[in-house]
Amino acid sequence: MTDAAAPPPQKRSAGRDLPAAIAVGVGLVAVVVATLAWWHWGFIILVAVALSLGAIELSNALGRQGMRAEIVPIVVGTTAMVVGTYAAATGVGFHLMSWHSVLLTFLGATVLAVLIVRFPRGHENFVRDAAASVFIIGYITLLGSFTALILAGEHGAARMVTFLLCVVANDTGGYVVGVLFGRRPLAPAISPKKTWEGLAGSVLFACVVGGLLAAFVLGVAWWIGVIIGVVCVFFGTCGDLIESAVKRDVGIKDMSSFLPGHGGVMDRIDAMLVAAAPAWLVMYLLVPGG
Repeated sequence: MTDAAAPPPQKRSAGRDLPAAIAVGVGLVAVVVATLAWWHWGFIILVAVALSLGAIELSNALGRQGMRAEIVPIVVGTTAMVVGTYAAATGVGFHLMSWHSVLLTFLGATVLAVLIVRFPRGHENFVRDAAASVFIIGYITLLGSFTALILAGEHGAARMVTFLLCVVANDTGGYVVGVLFGRRPLAPAISPKKTWEGLAGSVLFACVVGGLLAAFVLGVAWWIGVIIGVVCVFFGTCGDLIESAVKRDVGIKDMSSFLPGHGGVMDRIDAMLVAAAPAWLVMYLLVPGG
């Protein structure tokens, strides 16, 4: 008696819509390049939209844990903080207020708004819901607003390109070296695929990219670019781990499907989000006009 014929092997799926992913990726890069080259306000609008979508994604994710954030005032406050901070820093508006006064004013107003808007639902779970709202404001709205400061002022586009490419180099170096040589997990309880070898690749790639951009784009000493690269690697990696921890805690793979083939907006900006404030500080201190 012969064995039954084995079923034909099934093709493995990559798990992603590759054509959609490529199309979305190319489109986003084109928009970023065009706005940084010709219309900085367009880039600020893109940042405000991305942060608002990220806030919605995180609100939905926290909702799986029974935490209900007040997303409407958060989105309004996010837009106001990004646009207002950039306007004040570039001298377009708020002539009687400095950019940090504008940033703090809108930050405080957004926190107050989410607490007040929560009143109609009563006292039950008030602390839990308020914590969700304030977490989103601090994590996404406040940290993301520093991208407006990187772009503001003299040679803002050059500083933004340096920041973005250092973060991309961090991701690329970590992926390539991690795939080829990764053996020792970096944070197995949070992100099992990240390795110490991948982190070394991130540092190497980001330092090389940062050094070259410092010398040929920013017009400063190469070692300043190395510092920017190291900062982007450390805080960018922390950003990846923070988002991974959130997703593991709530039990999801992607934050959303806002970006076909890529997952959620937060899945694309998590590293940039956390690295923006430290990178701005380094450039403010070490890069003329920063």
